[in-house]
Amino acid sequence: MHTVSFPKLGLSFDLNPVAFSIGSINVTWYGIIIAAGILLALLMAFKNCKRFGVNGDKLVDVVIGGLIGGVVGARAYYVIFSWDQYKDNLSAIWHTWEGGMAIYGGVIGAFLVGGIIARIHKMRILPVMDLAALGFLIGQGVGRWGNFVNGEAFGSNTDLPWGMTGDRIVAYLSDADNISTLTQLGVTVDPNAPVHPCFLYESIWCLLGFVLLYLYSKRRRFDGEIFLMYLGWYGFERMIVEGLRTDSLLIGNIRVSQLLAGLLFVACVIVWFVIHSKIKAAHDDNYLKCYAYTEQFEKDEADYAALQALKADKEKWKAEKARRRAEKKAAKAGKQEEQPANEESPAEAAETPAAVEEGAESPAEEKQQAPEEKA
Repeated sequence: MHTVSFPKLGLSFDLNPVAFSIGSINVTWYGIIIAAGILLALLMAFKNCKRFGVNGDKLVDVVIGGLIGGVVGARAYYVIFSWDQYKDNLSAIWHTWEGGMAIYGGVIGAFLVGGIIARIHKMRILPVMDLAALGFLIGQGVGRWGNFVNGEAFGSNTDLPWGMTGDRIVAYLSDADNISTLTQLGVTVDPNAPVHPCFLYESIWCLLGFVLLYLYSKRRRFDGEIFLMYLGWYGFERMIVEGLRTDSLLIGNIRVSQLLAGLLFVACVIVWFVIHSKIKAAHDDNYLKCYAYTEQFEKDEADYAALQALKADKEKWKAEKARRRAEKKAAKAGKQEEQPANEESPAEAAETPAAVEEGAESPAEEKQQAPEEKA
């Protein structure tokens, strides 16, 4: 149990990170809140599949793979940049319920694994990434409240009305090692004074971003645009808020997430303007047209529906698979037997004199013509 309060607002909360226990297993509010964010993101994604040209049935496998990749990536990113915290207690690496997840690692892991599975299913990657970007904004906006329950993801001192404090915050900022790290960054804090609620800033920013990008998605000009805008939108906020935080992941004196966020923001802005300038210069409504707005998408969906109906009839599907195997076998055999009409085998080429060129007469033909010349 610990306390988090907002002194100038007159608010105080006694928080127990553990929601309930099943035997010796503690179920934490952090995990429940993260799960709630994921669930809301999934509901949004499956409801909007058609808007983005994504097949809902195939998306299931992508989501499962993406979730696994996201959790592993988020934890791995955090552990790598907090290695001193885990090197003497490796078993603590698996204690994800205690917190310690890095969103950039989660994004990288989720899109990497999800993208591979989408490719295996022969799905178009960019529409999937657009849909996933909106899901990430929901998940992050809700999930940040898990940091609130854990008393983490806070910043330096502030006089703003919503400044927060708490016993875990005071303990963290009073720790000698943390004070030394902050001093290296040129940050001086008063452990007993209110601090920035960075988790709140990010939660509001992500939920606002979801609303704006969801509305804009109806007017998007190319596949991948929403994903690109998500990276830029989140990068801009993280670039600023990360500079306030007192628990940043560091390489030397560099805040890793702040550097990455700044680079992403600049890169996304440049790429977005370059693509839009090309679209404008093309003077063609079909240039980079979104897959969901094309006739090909409707055809692909109809073909998939027909295939699923065929699979439902086991006998017809069995016959269809046999027919496809026969076609592949015949096509393969045809390629092996097929040779260009003017191509000679090695044996034939060896028997033909090298000096004989196109249009030259053979010795036999010369003998037949000789009497005619004498006559």
